Amino acid sequence: MELEELTELAQQLRADAVRASDAAGSGHPTSSMSAADIAAVLLAHHLRYDFDRPDHPSNDRLVLSKGHASPLLYALYRAAGAIDEDELLTYRTLGSRLEGHPTPRLPWVDVATGSLGQGLPVAVGMALAGQRLDRLPYRVYVLSGDSEMAEGSVWEAVEHAAYNHLDNLTLVVDVNRLGQRGPTRHEHDLDAYARRLHAFGWHVVEVDGHDVRAVDAAFAEARSTTRQPTAILARTHKGRGVEAVEDREGLHGKPLPDAGTAIAELGGVRNIRVRVQAPPDGEPPAVPRDTEPELPRFDTGDEVATRTAYGHALEAVGSARGRVVALDAEVSDSTRTEFFAKAHPDRYFECYIAEQQLVAAAVGLAARGYVPYASTFAAFLTRAHDFIRMAAVSRAGINLVGSHAGVAIGPDGPSQMGLEDLAMLRSVHGSTVLYPCDANQTARLVAAMADLDGIRYLRTTRGDLPVLYGPDEEFPVGGSKVLRRHDGDKVTIVAAGVTVHEALKAADVLERDGIPVRVVDLYSVKPVDADTLNEAAAQTGCLLTVEDHHPEGGLGDAVAEVFSDGRPAPRMARLAVRNMPTSASPQEQLHAAGIDAESIAAAVKLLVERVVA
Repeated sequence: MELEELTELAQQLRADAVRASDAAGSGHPTSSMSAADIAAVLLAHHLRYDFDRPDHPSNDRLVLSKGHASPLLYALYRAAGAIDEDELLTYRTLGSRLEGHPTPRLPWVDVATGSLGQGLPVAVGMALAGQRLDRLPYRVYVLSGDSEMAEGSVWEAVEHAAYNHLDNLTLVVDVNRLGQRGPTRHEHDLDAYARRLHAFGWHVVEVDGHDVRAVDAAFAEARSTTRQPTAILARTHKGRGVEAVEDREGLHGKPLPDAGTAIAELGGVRNIRVRVQAPPDGEPPAVPRDTEPELPRFDTGDEVATRTAYGHALEAVGSARGRVVALDAEVSDSTRTEFFAKAHPDRYFECYIAEQQLVAAAVGLAARGYVPYASTFAAFLTRAHDFIRMAAVSRAGINLVGSHAGVAIGPDGPSQMGLEDLAMLRSVHGSTVLYPCDANQTARLVAAMADLDGIRYLRTTRGDLPVLYGPDEEFPVGGSKVLRRHDGDKVTIVAAGVTVHEALKAADVLERDGIPVRVVDLYSVKPVDADTLNEAAAQTGCLLTVEDHHPEGGLGDAVAEVFSDGRPAPRMARLAVRNMPTSASPQEQLHAAGIDAESIAAAVKLLVERVVA
C-alpha cells in the first residue's frame, strides 16, 4: 500500500473499533485508536500470515499483549477478510468469538491476553521455539501498552530475550501516555523506556506512532537487526483522530459518547481489504514418530526420592517423544530436570530464577505445538500463579512440576516449603493435580501427563521414600490405590505422597492394637477417585485425611467435595499443616505438624473412641 492508503486503513481500524465498542456498549476504543497506525503498517507491509491456514508452520505470530485493545485486533481481522461486518458487531455478546479480551476461540489467536505484562514473556517462548526448535524464519510481534511496562514480568522477558539473542522478536510499545486512572509513570518520555531497554541489550527504535512512514521504516529496521531483539517505542495519542477524546483522561474502557459523530470525523465506514503477505514455504525439522517410553524401573523396598524418579522418567519420555521439551528455573540439580538437560540439551530451556518467564515460555512453546514440562520448587510456582491462570484461559497444554513440597523438606524452613500448591493448582480451570508417593508411581504419571489436556501439575518430594509399587503397576489419572483393607475396618485413612508412608506405619501400629483401618493412596488429587472414596465411606463410616499441605484447598478439601452433593456424609477429620514450620529434621517437621505416623494413630484412636493412656 501507498502511504496514503495506509493512513486510510488506519482510519478504518479506528472507526471499526469505535463501531464495535458502541454496538457492545462497552470496550476500549480509545486504547485501540492509539495503535491503529501501527497495526495498519504491520498488517499491510510486514506481517506474513495465511489466515486460511493459521497452523501454517511459517506464519508470523502476533500477540496483542494489551488485550483490552481487542477492538483493534478484530478490526484488523476484518481488514484481512478473516471476519465479516456482521461478526465484528457481535463484539462482547453471548456466544460471540470476539470476546472482551482475545482468546484462542479465534484460530488466529495463539494465547489469551488481558492480564497485562504477559504478552512479551509468552512471545519469548514462541521466539525460542522459532530459533531453536522450528528453525524457521517466522517473526514474533508483540503489541504492548506502556502501562504494562511497569510489570516485573516484562523485565524478566526483556532480559531473557536479550540473553538468547532473539532477533526474531519485535516488541512494539504503544506509548499513549494514559493508563486507566490517569498518566502512566513515564508518560511520553520515550527515552526513559529506551535507556532501560538499551541497558538490557535490546535494539531500540523511537518513532512517532502516527507517522506511517516512520513506523514502516522501524519495522524494516527490526527485520534487518541481527542478534538482538528490537523494541519499537511509538509515541501515540489515546483516542487518536477524534478531537473530543484524543489524549484526554477519564475515557479508558468506555465507548465513545457520540459514536456517530466520531465515525464521521474519522471519515466514515470503509471497506478496505488487505492482501496479507503469504508466509514463506518451510517446515520445521522432522520429529521421529512417538514411541512408548522405556520408563525407569525401581525395585520395591529401595528408597528413591520422587523428584529423582521424575528426572529419570522425564529423560525417558523425552527420548520417546521428540516434541517434549523441558524448562527449569535454575534448580535443575534439585528438581532433577538436569537428567533431561544432559540427554536432550537441544530441547532444554534454562529460565534462571524467573518463574513467571518459566511458565510463560512453557505456554509459548505449547502454542507452537510442543509438550513442555516446567519445573521448580513448588513454593516458587506461587509467584507465577497469574500466568498459570491465564494459561488455562489460553487452553494451553503444559506440565508443571513442583518439587520440595511440604514440611517434609526439613531444615530449610517455611520459605522453601510448598504448602499452598495443591490448593492453587486445584483451583485452576480444567487442571489435573497428581501427587505420587513412590518412584514407580511417579514414572508412570510423568508419562501419562504428556497425553493430558490443560494444566497438569505433579508434586514431588525431596527426601528418599520406600518404593511401594512394582514397575508394572498401572496408575490411571483419576484413580487411587487401596493399600490396606480388612473386613470391619473402623476408619479409612486417605493420604498422598509422603503421608502415605506415615499412614502405613500408623496402620501397622493400629493393627497391633486391634484397630483395623483402610489406607487409600489418593495419588490423583484432581480428578479424585469418588467411587473408591464413596465405597470406603459406606464400609467404614469414617474418613481421616492426612496431607503435607495447609488444610485449605488441598487433599482434605478434595475428599470433602466428594460428599458435598447433599447425601448423608461420613464422619470426617483432617490432619494437615496448621502450624508455621521452623527449621527441623524432616521427621521432626512431620511430628510438629501432626501428620506423622504417631499423630495419625492417635487421631484414629480418638475417632473410634478408644483412648489409650
